[in-house]
Order: sequence, then structure tokens, then C-alpha cells
Amino acid sequence: MRHLLTALCLIASPAWANDETADFDYYVMSLSWSANWCVLEGDARNSPQCDSTADFDWILHGLWPQYETGYPAHCHTNQRAPSRAQTTEMADVMGTPGLAWYQWNKHGVCAGLPADEYFALARQAFASIVRPPVFRRIDRMITVPASVIEAAFLRDNPSLSADQITITCKDGHIQEARICLTRDLAFRTCGPDVIRDCTQRDALFAPVR
Repeated sequence: MRHLLTALCLIASPAWANDETADFDYYVMSLSWSANWCVLEGDARNSPQCDSTADFDWILHGLWPQYETGYPAHCHTNQRAPSRAQTTEMADVMGTPGLAWYQWNKHGVCAGLPADEYFALARQAFASIVRPPVFRRIDRMITVPASVIEAAFLRDNPSLSADQITITCKDGHIQEARICLTRDLAFRTCGPDVIRDCTQRDALFAPVR
């Protein structure tokens, strides 16, 4: 009976319960337009990311381990969780320590790295992309085709190609720019489940707070 119960527990365990960290193919770096997130969610949460003194444009939503199709999440890991100091140190690029903590728990645990190395890699990835300065000059809510957002990234990052970036929308707003990177942080082609561009021609785009 004991052996039967053990077998049943193993069958019932989720796939991510096994220690399969670092078993992935590439990264997706997700950049979120902070002002739009504030309009859609952050203001209602009284997030410090949305304070008028914060001055965020594109923030680092996350650096996500990715399979060619699909992605791992909530992996079991033997790495120690990040300290409060470590997540606080990421707030300058991620908006809040809470986002850094959430991203570690969902995605960072699948990278096969200690928390400090994962955050350092995420910061390096963030620094590797030019975030088009033209967006900081917008001074009012506008509507814009999502393709224009992508075109600006391609213009300011000449080594980036259209099959390596996708723009997403949410509730009629520009949401994110997602850029596909090798494990060495070189630009690479996105998988078919990632490269799903928003086709909206009148997406809302809020100015930097």
C-alpha cells in the first residue's frame, strides 16, 4: 500500500516539481511601457512605479527562459531566494521590488542561476537594447499603430530584425516589446508562439509620468 501511495503522489506531482532548471532554449526579454501599465493596473494599486517622480519609460518586465515552443515556469530549484536587498536593487529597472520578486519566483528559478547572477544577467540584457528616446518626447495620450513602436526599436537597434521582436497590446493599449535573445544575450529569431505582433492601428500610448 505504501508503494502504491508513493506512485500515486509521483503521478499527481506537477511537471515543474522536478529540478530541471537551465533546461531551456533561449530568453524572451519583456519590456513594459510603464505609463500604460499604470493606466491599466498600477494606478489602482497605488504602485510607487506610477508616482509622478518615478519617470519610468520602458521597464524590464522580465527575462524569461523559453523553449522553442512554450516555456518553463515555477521550476523547483536549489538556489536560494533573493534577499530583500537584491530585489530592491532591481527597482530602478523593474519599477518595484515586488516585480523583481515575482519574476524570480516564476521565471528566474528556471534559469539555473543564483538570484544575484540572474538579476545581473537581466540587467545586462536590459542595457543591451536601445529604448527609443522618441517615446519620451510624447506629452499626451496618443493613438499609434503597434507597427510604429516596432519600427522605432528596429531603427534604433540596427542589428535587431523584425523576426526577433514582437509588440503586444492589452485592452487597447500598447503593452510590451518582447525581444528574443540567445542564452548569451545575442538577438535571435523568436519562436512561433512568441512572434505574434499586435496588429492594432490605433493603440493607446500614454506619456511618461
